[in-house]
Amino acid sequence: MIVYSATKAQFAEDVILNRIESVVSNHYMKKLHRRPPQAEIRSWQNSMRYVKDALEVAQAPDDAQVAIEYQIPQSSKRVDFLISGTDNDGRESLVIVELKQWETVQPTAKDAIVRSFVGGGMRDLTHPSYQAWTYAALIQDYNVAVQTGDIALHPCAYLHNCRDEGILNASFYEKHTRRAPVFLKEDVEQLASFLARHVRHGDQNKTLYRIENSRIHPSKELADHLASLIKGNREFLMIDDQKVVYETALEAATSASSGQKQVLLIEGGPGTGKSVVAINLLVELTTRGKTAQYVTRNAAPRAVYEAKLAGTLTKTRITNLFKNSGAYVGSKTNELDCLIVDEAHRLNEKSGLFQNQGTNQIAEIINAAQMSVFFLDQDQRVTIKDIGDRDEIRRHALAAGAQLTTLELASQFRCNGSDGYLAWINNTLQVEETANKTLSGVDYDFRVLDNPNDLRQLIEDRNTTSTKARLLAGYCWDWKGKKDPNVVDVRLPEHGFEMRWNLDQDGPLWILSPDSVSEVGCIHTCQGLELDYVGVIIGRDLMVRGDAVVTDAAERSSQDRSIHGYKKLLAENPSRAKELADRIIKNTYRTLMTRGQKGCYVFCVDEETNAYFKRVSDRSA
Repeated sequence: MIVYSATKAQFAEDVILNRIESVVSNHYMKKLHRRPPQAEIRSWQNSMRYVKDALEVAQAPDDAQVAIEYQIPQSSKRVDFLISGTDNDGRESLVIVELKQWETVQPTAKDAIVRSFVGGGMRDLTHPSYQAWTYAALIQDYNVAVQTGDIALHPCAYLHNCRDEGILNASFYEKHTRRAPVFLKEDVEQLASFLARHVRHGDQNKTLYRIENSRIHPSKELADHLASLIKGNREFLMIDDQKVVYETALEAATSASSGQKQVLLIEGGPGTGKSVVAINLLVELTTRGKTAQYVTRNAAPRAVYEAKLAGTLTKTRITNLFKNSGAYVGSKTNELDCLIVDEAHRLNEKSGLFQNQGTNQIAEIINAAQMSVFFLDQDQRVTIKDIGDRDEIRRHALAAGAQLTTLELASQFRCNGSDGYLAWINNTLQVEETANKTLSGVDYDFRVLDNPNDLRQLIEDRNTTSTKARLLAGYCWDWKGKKDPNVVDVRLPEHGFEMRWNLDQDGPLWILSPDSVSEVGCIHTCQGLELDYVGVIIGRDLMVRGDAVVTDAAERSSQDRSIHGYKKLLAENPSRAKELADRIIKNTYRTLMTRGQKGCYVFCVDEETNAYFKRVSDRSA
C-alpha cells in the first residue's frame, strides 16, 4: 500500500507550495483510517524539501513516479520515499530512500546498530543503510512482480541534517553501506548522481503500480537459501515427538490454506525442543511457498536462532523472517500464511516501547495469519506483564473461529534428559509438589557451592572444554555498568566477589559471545536458550525459612522490568500482587536452573537457603 504517489513534477509542486505534509496527511487518513503522528507530519514537512532539491540537482525526469510511505505487504515496515523510472538501458528501476532527521550519530560495537538522539534520549537504532537494504531484500524476497519483472532495486539512506564524522561510513559498517550507500548533509551531489544513474527516464507509473498490486510469494532464491542453511545442521535435527508435532503442523497448514483458520497450541517444558521444531517449520513452510515468520517477545531467542541458522553473528537477509511479537498491531486479517510463536508464555497485552500500542498480542497474531503456532511453557512466565497462557490462547482462537489443535512435547533433551531433575526443581522451589524430594537416582551434575568465587571458577573450567558454560543470576543488583566495562555490578563483599552484568554491546547475542563467560547474565539474556553448564547465583529475592521457600520482590533491582507495576498492584490488591510476584520469582529461578544440558551449579547469597539446597540435593539421603 502506498500512501502518496505522484509524478516527480507534481511532488515538486506540492513541496514548493508548502502543502506536501497536508497532502500526505490527507492520503494517510483516507488509506489508514487514522491520523498520522505529529512526528511523521514534521518529517514530511522537513525531509521532503531536501529530497526535492536532490531530485532537481539530479535532473530527474518530470514523469518519473514518486511514492511516500509505501507499506511493505505482510510487514509493519513503511519505506519513506521511492522514485521509479528506467535507467539508460531501459530497465525498470526503483530507488528506495530511507530518510533520517538525525543530527549526530554515535557508533556501537553491535552489528548494524548506531546511536542517535531520538524521542528525548540517546537510543540504539538500526544503521540507515542496513534498514534500507532490508526493505529492498524484503521486497525482492516476497514481491512476485520484482522477482519476475526484471525490476532493479537500489536502496540508499539520506541523512540531510547529519554531517560526516566518519561514523556511518566507518569500515565496521561497510558491509551494509556497500549494499545501500548512506548520503549525509554535504553529499547532495553524490546522492543526485546516484539518483540520476538509476532513474533517467519516466515509466508512466508502471513500476510502482506493478509492485503495489503484485502477488506475495517467497522467492525460490530465499527458499533455496533457507533449505541450504538447515541441511546437515545438527542444531536443528528433530527426533521423537518433535517430528510428530512438526508433521502435524504441516498438515494443519494445508487445512489453513483451504480457508479454515488454524491455531496450534504446543506445550513443552525446558529442553523439549520447542525452538528446534519452530525453526524447522519456518524453513519448510517457506520452501513450500508460504509466508511464514518466527516470532518472540524476547529478542534473545530471535537473535540467537537467526545466528545459528545463518551461521554468522552478522545480520543477513533472513533477519526479515524473525519478528517481535508486537509487529502485528494493525495487521490485516490472514495477511500471512503462518506465524510461529516461540516462547509464547512471554507475550504481552500491549506492544510498543511504552506498551501503548495494540490491544492484545495473542489476538493480533491469530488475526494476522491463516495459521498460528504457539509454543508454550506456562512455568516460564517471568514478568507481571506476561499473558501467554493456554486458556488465553484457547479463548482468542475460539473468538477468531479457528480450529484449535493441542499437542505436547514431552521428551526431555536438556538436563541430561532427566524428567526427575525437572520434577525435583519444581518440588524444591515449591512450584508444585512432586515425589522427587532429593536428587537420588538422577543422572545430572548438580552442585551447591559455598563460595561464589568457587562457582565462577567451576564455570570457567567447564567453559574451556565446552565453550558453553555461563554464569547467571537473579536480577537483584542494579545494571550500572551497561556501557562501561570498568563498572562492577554484582558485588558480594563478604566473599570478595565482584563481577559485572553483561555489557550492552553484545545485546541479545550475549550468550554466544566468547567473552561473556567473564560476565553475569540474567533471565532476559538466556530465556529460551540452552548451555552445556550453567552457574546460578540465587539472590535474596528467594530465601528459605524453615521449610518454606519465601520470595520478596523488594529485593529485586528497581531496574528489573519483570516486576514493573508490582508496587501499584501491591497497593490495589496486596494478596494478588504477592501471589503473582511469588510465581514470577520462582519461575525465574526454575528457568535459570534448567538452562544447562549437562549440569547446574548453584550458590545462594543467603546461608540458610544454601544449606537447604545442599540438603535437598543430597543423593545419599
